Parts: sequence; C-alpha cells; structure tokens
Amino acid sequence: MGIFSRMTDIINSNINSLLDQAEDPEKMIRLIIQEMEDTLVEVRSSSARVIADRKAANRRLTQVQAEADSWEEKAKLAISKGREDLARAALQEKQAIAEEVTVVEAELKATDEHIGQLNDEVAQLQQKLSDAKAKQKAMMMRTKTVESRIKVKRQMHREALDSAFQRFEHFERRMDTLESQLESMDVGRDVPPDLAAEINALEDDERITDELERLKSEMKGEGAKDSQ
Repeated sequence: MGIFSRMTDIINSNINSLLDQAEDPEKMIRLIIQEMEDTLVEVRSSSARVIADRKAANRRLTQVQAEADSWEEKAKLAISKGREDLARAALQEKQAIAEEVTVVEAELKATDEHIGQLNDEVAQLQQKLSDAKAKQKAMMMRTKTVESRIKVKRQMHREALDSAFQRFEHFERRMDTLESQLESMDVGRDVPPDLAAEINALEDDERITDELERLKSEMKGEGAKDSQ
C-alpha cells in the first residue's frame, strides 16, 4: 500500500509532518517522491485517454452537425418542390440529430472540465514533487555536511591521539635513557656486601698465613744456629 492512496492525499499532504514523524526521513522522502512520480504517470495516462475521448467526441459533433445541416437543406429542397410532407420528414430527422448534437456538446463540455481539473491536479502534483525533490536535495546536502564535519572531527581527534602517543613514546625513550645511565653508574657495584667482605677476609687470611710461615721459617733458622 502506498503512502498516498488518492490524488487529493498527495495535494493536501504535509511533507514536513510526514518527515518529522518518520524514523528514517531519508527513506521516507524517497518513498514519497516515488509515490508522487508513479501517481503523476497514472494521471498523465488518464489525461491522455480523456483527451483522446474528447477528440473522438469533437469529430462526432462535427459529423452530426453536418448531418443536421444536410437534412435542413433537404427540407428546403422539398419545400421548393411543393413536397411539404418530405420537408416535414427531413426536419424530423434534423430534430433527432439536433438532440444528439446536444448530448455530444454536453459530453464535450464535461470532458473539457475534466481535462481542466486534471491539468490543475497535474500542476499541483508537479509542484509537490518539485518541493519534495528540493527537500531531498537539502536533506542530502545537510547529511553530507554533517558527515564531513564528523570526518574532520575524527581526523582532529586522531591527530591529537597520534600526537599524544608520540609524546608518550618520546617520554618512554627518555626514561629508558635515564635508567640506562643510572644502571651504568652501578656497574661493578652490584656485588653483595657480605661476599665482598668474605673475599677481603680471605685475602687478609692469606697474608697472615704468609707472614706466619715467614716467621716460622725464621725461627727455625735461629734455632739451628743455637744448637751449633
């Protein structure tokens, strides 16, 4: 089922209200335009049929008027020949045709009114369609503008994040350098204090042992001299 069910629905429609109520205005405006274009095709097709009917009725009117004029001429001829009876019969035929002329003329008048109404409706529908397309264009431009602004903002945020990450990486590299410098200052100083003391004690003990051996050797030498 279409958005609009009759021509008057389209002409009297409030497009803005329809769009305000729609969950997806862009989809709604596309459907409205499609409905209007389809209806416009139907109305123009109907107008073409009515115009064709008018042309046929106009040809018929010309034909019956010619027949009426012909019977009148025949009536005149009969009168001139003294045949009033034939003249009366001819005028009866003319009268019958005159009634048909009246019917065809009324038909033409109604057809002209119908065509005029269709022309007005087509004009109003065309205006509605133009308005709808203008709204669609404005909506597309607005959507494009909003999308462009969002893209720019995202780009700005991305650049800001990239800059922040770069600054953070630079800070990390600087901290790594400082930590490396600090570690280099501690090279050779990472031997546990107790172990260093033990090694020093061993060195001291070795010197004492050497000194002790020296003294023993000297004392042995002196003892040997005394025994002689």
